[in-house]
Amino acid sequence: MPGGSPAIVAAVFRAVRTSNAFEETVQRLLEGVKLGVYAPGDRLPPERELTRRLGVSRITLREALHELAAAGYVQTKRGRFGGTFVLRQPEPLGSDEASRTARELGGRLDDALTFRRVVETGAAEMAAAAGLSRGQREQLTGCLAEVRAATTAGYRQADTRLHLAIAAAAGSPLLTAGVVEARVRLVDLLNAIPMLERNLAHSSAQHAAIVRAILAGDPERARRAMAEHVDGTAALLRGFLGES
Repeated sequence: MPGGSPAIVAAVFRAVRTSNAFEETVQRLLEGVKLGVYAPGDRLPPERELTRRLGVSRITLREALHELAAAGYVQTKRGRFGGTFVLRQPEPLGSDEASRTARELGGRLDDALTFRRVVETGAAEMAAAAGLSRGQREQLTGCLAEVRAATTAGYRQADTRLHLAIAAAAGSPLLTAGVVEARVRLVDLLNAIPMLERNLAHSSAQHAAIVRAILAGDPERARRAMAEHVDGTAALLRGFLGES
């Protein structure tokens, strides 16, 4: 289903907590698109649900949607089959922009990568220990198949959907929110990494190993497989950014 599980939707469209309600609402909506939680053609949740989740007024939400529509990211249609539909993903950063963003982050980049390692390995471990329902198992295998079939243009979003499905399967809303937060902090840099055929094949094998361990109910193997995967991505990101 578009948007994934209720836990993922809740984590992505978490309540706005600053005085800059309009700007943060735009940010939350754009994060859902950047992460691939909502892909081109998908319909966003109804306005009533979004205002409740984000804790903003209908006017603020509509202003934010109007801004995203003006930028060409969404389109709102009225009528019985109407709603707000995603039109496109934001363009990934170029290599110079990505390097500049990494420099601006400074030590926070290492912190973000550490945070990602902790929450994602924990999510894989807990998902393997959770005793998944048939629906959860089908969602994981479906997301894995989607990553394997993805074109280079859609790979990062499919990859994120798999990682978020693993987080949701862990059964902890706080852990799911942590994985979403980790992905949000790194999504622009991860999306800027060039699509290297050898790396994609290796990443696909790692994804399969993670999912197999989760479905087999082996928490330690799931944790190790996820740790290997996120460490490899971190090394690739640092190499792309020219860091040691």
